[in-house]
Amino acid sequence: MATRKTKSLYEFPAPIDNEKLVGHNEILSDFVAAWQNRDVHPLHPVWMLTGPRGIGKATLAYKIAKMVYGNVGDCFIVDMSANIDKDGKPWDGKQISVHTIRAMIEKMQMSSMSGEWRVVIIDSVDELSVPASNAMLKLLEEPPAKTLFLLVVHQLSNVLPTVRSRARVEKMRPLNMTQLRELCARFMPDTEISNEILKLSNGSFGQIANLVQSGGDEIYDELIDLIENKNATAGDIMSMANKIGAEPALYPIILNAVARYNLAELYPMATNAIADITRIYLEPTTAIFKIIQEIKKCL
Repeated sequence: MATRKTKSLYEFPAPIDNEKLVGHNEILSDFVAAWQNRDVHPLHPVWMLTGPRGIGKATLAYKIAKMVYGNVGDCFIVDMSANIDKDGKPWDGKQISVHTIRAMIEKMQMSSMSGEWRVVIIDSVDELSVPASNAMLKLLEEPPAKTLFLLVVHQLSNVLPTVRSRARVEKMRPLNMTQLRELCARFMPDTEISNEILKLSNGSFGQIANLVQSGGDEIYDELIDLIENKNATAGDIMSMANKIGAEPALYPIILNAVARYNLAELYPMATNAIADITRIYLEPTTAIFKIIQEIKKCL
């Protein structure tokens, strides 16, 4: 069964347009200090911003970029919206193509005489195809002078070790409740956000709107009732798996259930299974069904 993606009722500014960074002040301060002292201590050319989706990694990347590059033409952005095929035409593939990376490198070579600092933003490294990752690796092995690479990474385990080894890895923490409330008040002022929704978001503001729209708190309560119901049948579990599997925004509530019962031994399996749904396009209902079954077996 194919997953569906509900169009959001909310419109949030794109990271490049968002001037309001909430949280992550320590990492920003570390970069500012490194940038201001670059004449004494050379700036590390590759900064990898890692952490869960929706916590502000791309917003931080663009905030840093605007401090660095000399003019708009000296910022090179690689993301799914810029994806192209071998003929240079827009491509809606599931991963960022090697042709997109090569086109970015060609543009960089054309601007190499400007003498200004340049910034390359990859959003995200998780979405690079293997050939694209290899092409990027070759560039990182000998980074061009006065060029800063900002690599957004959602799951560090998805990054080639050889790419990771060439970066300064900054692990960004999920947002706390106060920070989430601040963002909700700013971008969703007319929506009542329950504490349950905030907890289920796991510190990701990006997840809050999805949970509100999909009724995630109510479905989570149904999931817990099912798990604790000793008389639940395989059909009941399949029905719940279908409900969760139909909406990608609900996948993380499975991990909330694992954490609720302190089932640390199940967490790696559940995390990998959910990641595989989107990474290698597994059928979601079957994967979610198996996770719910494993949770029930442990109780």
